[in-house]
Amino acid sequence: MLGIVAAIAISWGLLYLTKKESILALGFLPVSKRLKQFFIGFFVTGILCVLTQFLEAYLQSSSWIINESITVGVVAQAFWWDVRSVFTEELIFRGALLYILIQKIGVQKSILISAASFGIYHWFSFGVLGNPMAMIFIFAGTGLMGYAWALAFAKTNSIMLPFGLHLGWNFTYNTVFSNGPLGELVLLSEGGIELSGWASTLNFLSGMIIVPILVLLYVRFFVKEEESSSKNEKEEISPTG
Repeated sequence: MLGIVAAIAISWGLLYLTKKESILALGFLPVSKRLKQFFIGFFVTGILCVLTQFLEAYLQSSSWIINESITVGVVAQAFWWDVRSVFTEELIFRGALLYILIQKIGVQKSILISAASFGIYHWFSFGVLGNPMAMIFIFAGTGLMGYAWALAFAKTNSIMLPFGLHLGWNFTYNTVFSNGPLGELVLLSEGGIELSGWASTLNFLSGMIIVPILVLLYVRFFVKEEESSSKNEKEEISPTG
């Protein structure tokens, strides 16, 4: 909880010092519109995550069963953990810094910086530093996803769509399918074989490359670009959004 409070405070301070604006500059208003964007994003990546998990189960010849010991309280705690971690990352990578960069150097350069930073960050969070092949794939996958989410921020002038896209994936992956650091939660994998060869490659590519590409295509072609506060911003985002 302390982390998210610190991220909000730092973001607010940066916005005030550089633009004389509050945290609301990150696009929390109007509430009804932003909540709609959040839930659409949550649904899009949630469904994509479900599809990748069932593809993995099919390739492994395994099945998903409900954890009989799970409770509503445990799910709520896990969901809150996902919210805190995701929102903190959004404030760092798609928050005040991205907002300020867009106004200082333009949309395209800012999105690339945000995406590259997000990819590098995951070298540390995934613990792959020093493993060249893993670093390349992690950077490509998370960087591409970071690019899609940063583009979503730029097109909507709001943190809420990228927040929904990010949380939809993380909550479904971590809490629904029990893949996160919190252990066994809603669904448990039963049976199956260890993947190898083409099946292992397909499973890896589906989550690390194909999903980010699909999210990017969704943001590129289906997310409506909103009017920017600056003419220069509008001119720069048009070629990609």
